[in-house]
Amino acid sequence: MNENEIIEKAQKGDRAALSKLIKMYEQTVYNFAFKICRDKEKAEHTMQETFLSMVKSINQFSGKSKLSTWLYTVVSNHCLMMVRSNKKHAYTSLDDDDALIDEKNISDWSITPDKITENSELSEILDKAIDKLPPDYRIVFMLRDIQGLSTEETGKAINLTVPAVKSRLHRARAFLRNELNKSFSYEQ
Repeated sequence: MNENEIIEKAQKGDRAALSKLIKMYEQTVYNFAFKICRDKEKAEHTMQETFLSMVKSINQFSGKSKLSTWLYTVVSNHCLMMVRSNKKHAYTSLDDDDALIDEKNISDWSITPDKITENSELSEILDKAIDKLPPDYRIVFMLRDIQGLSTEETGKAINLTVPAVKSRLHRARAFLRNELNKSFSYEQ
């Protein structure tokens, strides 16, 4: 049975089909939630909320996009709601404070993510830099550069226009380049 057939059965109320969809996407949803929330408990909570939302609203899934794209949308929304409801978690918006990014001091970033992850020390530095990204930018960065969604798919997943996705991605990458440059200049 292919995924579309499983989804159709789930939409008709088949609990076994719903369970199968959850099993199919459990690891993907958890991994993405962890990358966005940056915390094991929050990621587990987000995963549970995502699947609860899926069970409640599977009938609203139209099939115009991949189920994974739809689930990324739900995860993103749950993570953002969690951040917004948590008054203690303050962050600076890159939209409001361009001083965070000194684009004049950003060097060419020719190292690809694949090369970075080969070295655990570089991976740790990148991970710390990603932690500093505001959630709205982290989500776009994770969907585009880590999960490999297209700009259009990312926009659909988080309800943004293509230009807004491109803008946030540009700012996220610039911020990360700046953070990486700081890390490398301190180590020398």
